[in-house]
Amino acid sequence: MIEFTGERVIPGEVNDDLWAEHASRYAFARRYAHGRALDIGCGAGYGLAEIAQHLRFAIGIDRAPEAIAYARENYGAANIHFLQASAGALPFPDHFFHLVTAFEVIEHLPSWPDLLREAGRVVHPSGVFLVSTPNKLYYSESRAEHGPNPFHAHEFEYQEFRDALERCFAHVTIFLQNRQESLSFVPVDPSASRPESHLERAASPAQDANFFVALCSAEPHDSASFLYVPRAANLLREREHHIHLLEEELHQTKRWLEELIADHKLLQEAHIAQTQHLETQNRWALELESRWRAAQERIDQLQQELQMEQAAAAQVVEGYNHKVAELEEENRAKTQWALDTEARLTHELAVKIEELAGTVRLLDSAEATVVERTRWAQDLKQQIERLEAQLESVRQSRWVKLGRAAGLGPRVQD
Repeated sequence: MIEFTGERVIPGEVNDDLWAEHASRYAFARRYAHGRALDIGCGAGYGLAEIAQHLRFAIGIDRAPEAIAYARENYGAANIHFLQASAGALPFPDHFFHLVTAFEVIEHLPSWPDLLREAGRVVHPSGVFLVSTPNKLYYSESRAEHGPNPFHAHEFEYQEFRDALERCFAHVTIFLQNRQESLSFVPVDPSASRPESHLERAASPAQDANFFVALCSAEPHDSASFLYVPRAANLLREREHHIHLLEEELHQTKRWLEELIADHKLLQEAHIAQTQHLETQNRWALELESRWRAAQERIDQLQQELQMEQAAAAQVVEGYNHKVAELEEENRAKTQWALDTEARLTHELAVKIEELAGTVRLLDSAEATVVERTRWAQDLKQQIERLEAQLESVRQSRWVKLGRAAGLGPRVQD
């Protein structure tokens, strides 16, 4: 089951008035049904089934796949075919259909001139094109509370609609579709009678019409008025039923009014209590405001004292900053003196280190000399010891003793 959105009519899903409004157009179109028929924007398919009862061939197109599926399931017949296609590019040969309908379709199309061009192309020279659209003036007034229809791309006033059709078709007759009161005389057994109608009305202005239904063709066609009486059209019974519904609504409204009065009384009592509470709150608020003002004055006094203390503190901080600046300058001077002293001492230390290195070299040289002389003294001592040993040997020699006794030889002294 496809969903009724307010635009696509679904049989059994709408009220009798809306159903009659749409079904009457197809009843009107049946007057011109012969040969082959095309219904552009066929929707659920009920309309094409109405006009195709005595046709050899009928096709309904719609761009919504769910609508085509519903139409095929509920209105399938040997001479009826449903196809998903665009109204601006009809997939049919030229002059193929004797009747082409497009009811409540043109206002949905941003490129609505394409619909008129394509309809003029596929309709037979002896056939007719029936197209309907709501009257923009009436429709705008009826939807003033709800705003523009979100499904409509372009709505027409009478003269614009006529001018657009006359640019595409040689003969254009516009019917005004309105719901009007009528009196019916129907026998108990209607199968034995032939319907006949007598329509009396003064010509109403086009701007007051509910809908425009245009008969467009290359040749003139019958443009007699058409009266559609719905199957359930017993206006008096409908009015009585409507009055009964209004009476029930009135009773319901009275009950609601009594409830509202009771609620209003409760609200008044609540309002009195609220007013008393508000007066108490106001007195409390006045007292609170007095305390707040006293607190505010104290705050102002404290702020003044704070400003004075901040000024005194600023002076102290300024003195501190001045003293810190002096100390920083003194510190910089001492630091520079320390750096200079370090540089001087470093230079002096380098000189002393060089002197010490020279002294060390002299010590090394003296030590080498002492070592050398020590070795010389040691060698000399060894020579002396050898000589002493030789001398002692000479002293102890018998020959030397004999020579000395004889007064001969060298004289050896201790």
